[in-house]
Amino acid sequence: MTASTALRDVIGLDNRLPRLADTTLIMIDFQNTYRTGVMALEGAEQALAAGGRLLAAARAAGTPVIHIVNDGGENTPYDIRAEIGAISDEVAPVDGEPVVVKQFPNAFHDTDLERTLRGLGGGPDLVMAGFMTHMCVTFTAQGAFNLGYRPTVVAEATATRPLAAPDGSTLAAATLQTAALTTISDLFGTIAPTVDHLTA
Repeated sequence: MTASTALRDVIGLDNRLPRLADTTLIMIDFQNTYRTGVMALEGAEQALAAGGRLLAAARAAGTPVIHIVNDGGENTPYDIRAEIGAISDEVAPVDGEPVVVKQFPNAFHDTDLERTLRGLGGGPDLVMAGFMTHMCVTFTAQGAFNLGYRPTVVAEATATRPLAAPDGSTLAAATLQTAALTTISDLFGTIAPTVDHLTA
């Protein structure tokens, strides 16, 4: 089987990875809810560790950082007023790093994310990492692309979970992860396999 030509290649988009120092880092939904319980993700701990390395590298490079949290309301797995919905300690914001609260998979929808980006004065290149790959990471990358930004997703700093497919089978988390990253790389943005690909 031969792979089709990516839409990015068809329309002539640049597929070169940016330097982390020339971007703004968006950390998406690195919340405790994805580490335990009903929303626990396969590979969450490894992705969180990679997210920690990415965040440390961004801070060292002087890269602006924005944190995103999903607020599902009180007594839900996404209750940002409770420990379950809090950003994990390993990637918690420090003073001066804005936190944008969202309620939709696309972090640009009905939030102040774009205004926050403009206020930081960064360019069009964004680096994204977080949870879940097939949901908020994908749709935030799409949202960024639609607004004229150039998103790059760091694959090792994302994770997802197995889901029931329409035919009744179970779609493995690794398969869904690959499909989501492939969807992004077909049009919406570039994929950095590891943190090192942006810092080497």
